[in-house]
Amino acid sequence: MLFPAALVGLFVFLYGVFTLEHCPVSKEICQATDVIMCPICDQYCPYLRLSDSCIYAKVTHLFDNGATVFFAVFMAVWATVFLEFWKRRRAVLAYDWDLIDWEEEEDEIRPQFEAKYSKKERMNPISGKPEPHQAFSDKYSRLLVSASGIFFMILVVIAAVFGIVIYRVITVSTFAAFGWALIRNNSQVATTGTAVCINFCVIMLLNVLYEKVALLLTNLEQPRTESEWENSFTFKMFLFQFVNLNSSTFYIAFFLGRFTGRPGAYLRLINRWKLEECHPSGCLIDLCMQMGIIMVLKQTWNNFMELGYPLIQNWWTRRRLRREHGHHMDSLPQWEKDYNLQPMNAYGLFDEYLKMILQFGFTTIFVAAFPLAPLLALINNIIEIRLDAFKFVTQWRRPLPSQAKDIGIWYDILEGIGILSVITNAFVIAVTSDFIPQLVYAYKYGPCAGQSQSGEGCMMGYVNASLSIFQVSDFEKRSQPRTKGSEMFKEAVKFCRYRDYREPPDSAESYSYTLQFWHVLAARLAFIIVFEHMVFAIKTLIAYLIPDLPKDLRDRMRREKYLIQEMMYEAELDRLQKEKKEKKKKGPAHHKEWP
Repeated sequence: MLFPAALVGLFVFLYGVFTLEHCPVSKEICQATDVIMCPICDQYCPYLRLSDSCIYAKVTHLFDNGATVFFAVFMAVWATVFLEFWKRRRAVLAYDWDLIDWEEEEDEIRPQFEAKYSKKERMNPISGKPEPHQAFSDKYSRLLVSASGIFFMILVVIAAVFGIVIYRVITVSTFAAFGWALIRNNSQVATTGTAVCINFCVIMLLNVLYEKVALLLTNLEQPRTESEWENSFTFKMFLFQFVNLNSSTFYIAFFLGRFTGRPGAYLRLINRWKLEECHPSGCLIDLCMQMGIIMVLKQTWNNFMELGYPLIQNWWTRRRLRREHGHHMDSLPQWEKDYNLQPMNAYGLFDEYLKMILQFGFTTIFVAAFPLAPLLALINNIIEIRLDAFKFVTQWRRPLPSQAKDIGIWYDILEGIGILSVITNAFVIAVTSDFIPQLVYAYKYGPCAGQSQSGEGCMMGYVNASLSIFQVSDFEKRSQPRTKGSEMFKEAVKFCRYRDYREPPDSAESYSYTLQFWHVLAARLAFIIVFEHMVFAIKTLIAYLIPDLPKDLRDRMRREKYLIQEMMYEAELDRLQKEKKEKKKKGPAHHKEWP
């Protein structure tokens, strides 16, 4: 199913490549050599020409172009079609393995539960036998403690993200004063790149902690059966990993540059550090870097750990056995060689499921900002299929099979991710990208305002209209740049520009929001509502139109049911005919015995 998604995502990216030379916004940014932008950090960051962000504007267009909205709708529909076709595939597999009508027997009580509550018994209304019973107050007090533990761990993730935010705020000033010109001129990109790498290391470290915490909290709840234990552990692990993996991405998508204030009145962290601003070409480039680096590094690390770790362990085991058995190692029977392989993971296929579910979320939730995500996922999965085959056949012991008619709670998690992806993509297009501001400018403020025509000329002047003017003398003392602009410009800078919709300093309502700001805000809210309702309606319609069972499978099941009924009818008919014949034979004999 990733093939069509990867293909369409690649087409969206190529559309951005082919239309790059005709993009009026990037052209205007590249030609704005006389537009001076305000510094993006306190003191050390210099004034910059808007044209210095030409490359970033072009890269942004590759991901944020006219096809972005279409691709977001397509991926929302794709997620629904994927889940509906998985239902059909599951039905075929269940039928082939004769599990359509198989119902899992009532789970036996876990030994830990039975040992804990063996002294408190009650009569089972179904079996009529006494069984251990957990009191209502005990059960929900344990659930409350477990929920508190989950909330605390989520706060740990938020604290880690907060630490990354502080790192970004401090480092952007450090890089701006760096001695190496390449780093100094690209301080924001260097900050984002190093922050993403640090964030990845934090994610990997917290993942190790989360497994232990999830086990502790699940055992603390004392689930009654094994299936309840598995569902509780699965949900906790997914929630921890999902929040850990996506929290920083949510920050960049929806909070970075949104609450910084304006030059002269910046909002500060702990009344000290100025919050990080977006690049003059927008925040989308930061989101793309975050997704691309995290996705590539995580998939590479997972593949290495899946194959490299058992390879090293098996090599060490063979080395130890050669010391013990010498040259007789090659003469060992195959079953003993297999026994010396690595055992299956204690949680079975749990890690495999979790990895794919997280990848599904990463591929759908922020796909409007990074259309190449399905392609990267497809390449990774093609490689991983072969690595898993090699691992299962040569590096792991053969796992014990067990019956299951579906994937259990994982399907509900997939449906939840599908719903969340619609909401996040609506906000990414409306808030993070410049799609809505450009649309409002084209139809309300641009050269074609009030006209039915549209085209490249209608966007002329958009960049100038999206930048506000700031008087340099209004800077706070701690924000005042150390350079007055004489090193780069012929004269000291008196005015600079920044991304916002505010009145100029010489107006009656200086630095207050303009009417265009409120128009853009209203258009963003309207787009979110319309987009969500439209996509959810399409998803519901598709889910209704696609049956859960393929037609040929449904016909085969009906045919089997018909044949079974025929056989039962014929068997019952034969039985009745035999009884009738026996009665006829016995009838006259009994009649002769009458007196």
